[in-house]
Amino acid sequence: MRDKNGFAMICVTTTDKSFHWRSALMELAIICFHLSFGLACSQPQEHTAAAVNPEDSVSMMTSYGVNTLISDSGVIKYRIVTERWDVNTVRQPSRWEFMKGVFFEQFDEQFHVQAYIQADTAWYFDQQRLWKLRGRVNLRNIDGLIYTSEELYWDGIRHEFYSNVFSRVVTPERTMEGTYFRSDENMTRYTVSNSEGSFLASDFEDSEPTDTLPNKAQ
Repeated sequence: MRDKNGFAMICVTTTDKSFHWRSALMELAIICFHLSFGLACSQPQEHTAAAVNPEDSVSMMTSYGVNTLISDSGVIKYRIVTERWDVNTVRQPSRWEFMKGVFFEQFDEQFHVQAYIQADTAWYFDQQRLWKLRGRVNLRNIDGLIYTSEELYWDGIRHEFYSNVFSRVVTPERTMEGTYFRSDENMTRYTVSNSEGSFLASDFEDSEPTDTLPNKAQ
């Protein structure tokens, strides 16, 4: 029953006054509970989701079956062949990803092949102009030098290769192995440190022994 103002009225008929007040208080508590519950349910709720993990970000571009030419300063320098190429600008630093392997060819200004590189996996950090090659890394230049390792970095700013893992360098004259490698971009001037291997006797003539080419007699 409601009064003239529309408010609910509680009516309890009993001869026990104490029971009357206990029952009235209980009814009032129940009504207040339902009113408060209804108001709470009517309030808008903000639904939030967990923050996106940068590692879960998707690539802005994915290409399959890529065979393309890359220019440097307006001159075609490289060919890239890969099964899959992902470009991701959300992750920091931004990068290109070649998770299905990659094959490079390097050209001179006359478009003659100077070298090739292949790896099982590769990343190119475009802001640093840095390549990271992983897996079965193989490189061969025009002079017949063959380089193999499990990891190789290619710095496009300094124009050099380097590696801090076991590397093997084979040329027509010698074979060198070591745990540190650094070379110019053409693989014509290189250093292999902590090395061991076979060398020609002329390698040591009129020269002081160095860490790069250790003197086996010492």
